[in-house]
Amino acid sequence: MITHFQYKPLFKQANLPGWRISFYFRGTQYDGIYHKNGQIEWGAAPPPKEDETNLQSQIHELMLFHVYE
Repeated sequence: MITHFQYKPLFKQANLPGWRISFYFRGTQYDGIYHKNGQIEWGAAPPPKEDETNLQSQIHELMLFHVYE
């Protein structure tokens, strides 16, 4: 489960082209850039491959709820 999910626009004056995201998953902090097409560009420490699809789905749902209300 994702906890402490945060997002903010990449640029001060616009929501596009993407958002910086950060969150905790299983006690580890992850960050990255969420692009407007739903692609996630992971930061320095990407999540394990076996969790990546699940995390992408959860993040997409959170972004739909918070950004694309």
